[in-house]
Amino acid sequence: MQFTKRRFLQVSAGALGALPFASLSVAAEQPKQVATQPLAELTDLTGEVKAISTKERLERIAKAKRLMQQHKLSAIVLEPGPAMDYFTGIQWWRSERLTAVVIPAEGDIAVICPFFEEPSIRESLEVGDDVRVWQEHESPFALVAQVLKHRGLSKGQIGFEESVRYFVLDGVMSQLGNFTHASADPVTRGCRMYKTAHELALMHKANEITLTAYAHVWKNLQLGMTQQDVKALMHSAQAKLGGSGIWNMALFDQASAYPHGTKQQHVLKEGSVVLMDCGCSVQGYQSDISRTFVFGEPSAKVRKIWNTVREGQNVAFAAAQLGKAAGAVDDAVRAYYVKQGLGPDYKLPGLSHRTGHGIGMQGHEPVNFVRGETTQLKPGMCFSNEPGIYLPGEFGVRLEDCIYMTAQGPCWFTEPADSLDSPIGKLAPLMA
Repeated sequence: MQFTKRRFLQVSAGALGALPFASLSVAAEQPKQVATQPLAELTDLTGEVKAISTKERLERIAKAKRLMQQHKLSAIVLEPGPAMDYFTGIQWWRSERLTAVVIPAEGDIAVICPFFEEPSIRESLEVGDDVRVWQEHESPFALVAQVLKHRGLSKGQIGFEESVRYFVLDGVMSQLGNFTHASADPVTRGCRMYKTAHELALMHKANEITLTAYAHVWKNLQLGMTQQDVKALMHSAQAKLGGSGIWNMALFDQASAYPHGTKQQHVLKEGSVVLMDCGCSVQGYQSDISRTFVFGEPSAKVRKIWNTVREGQNVAFAAAQLGKAAGAVDDAVRAYYVKQGLGPDYKLPGLSHRTGHGIGMQGHEPVNFVRGETTQLKPGMCFSNEPGIYLPGEFGVRLEDCIYMTAQGPCWFTEPADSLDSPIGKLAPLMA
């Protein structure tokens, strides 16, 4: 396809300060390549990034044990996923064959896995050396009971991480006659919800990559591009900049009124609204940034809605104060929107989803900026700030930048854009 070079609203190098220019996609998707994309100007930004150390994982386990004792849990059970990676470094997948980690309130952790998977499991295991294997004809659940017995535990409560599958919980408990089960959330959330300085630095780098890639895409939009073309451009840019686990969404015009996409196909034309929601990972820690552009000259209505969403971000940021309930952030944004004639509540045109979500090793983590959420905001918590507005049949605008809580209050990972004419924003300095 031949593209006509865009004529309006070219981004300047100053839009990102000192930064170099660098339908919902899952990480496994490999978008087609756009032949015209100039990637040579982009360089890997992750050269000095440091992975989470064994020492840090041991500190996390020590904190988990303190929380277990506080909440009267004898041990917790984890399946493969972010929580297992967080504590042990094990990066694995889930199948009908159980791989699990048992962290007791006292004593060493233990890993349970199929016999033939042990060498692979040990490749990413960074803490402990108690790996217990089961053969295909044996029950892995009996090994959980064995671990607890060897740690001197004969009764108590076993905590299960929130994503553990039912057949695992049922199988383990069938081996533990004198135990009861409970949620491990007070432990896993009590650790993962509050990010350390190193974790914040990794998230900051992921956000830098995504924001730099946005500047590259904005500069290289061309008339006639499809949504898939724009996604491919964003995917390639984030990859060249050092991002992994990349995901992208690009929606044009009426499709932008669908917060998470539609099957509608559109091509870029003069005046098109372009809503993008994209992110990547750095050492397992995620970014999540949304931008809404106009290709060409925006209408007065689009400009008004964009400015309203941008002010909504300010309202959310101002409401995100230490000690306040997370739900108060959502309440503040909806109150502002009602004054603008939008809503009320989740009614359209207006904001049909929560104002934000927790983020860290997962794109969506507890807790959320949503009505009724009473969890108090504390240092180390991280959230998206994304108070979109959607007008069915016309267009939608979503602006999303992530924030983190410090002892002085909220801080931006990326500062929101100043205006629809300069729609990128800039990387914020990382605060202590």
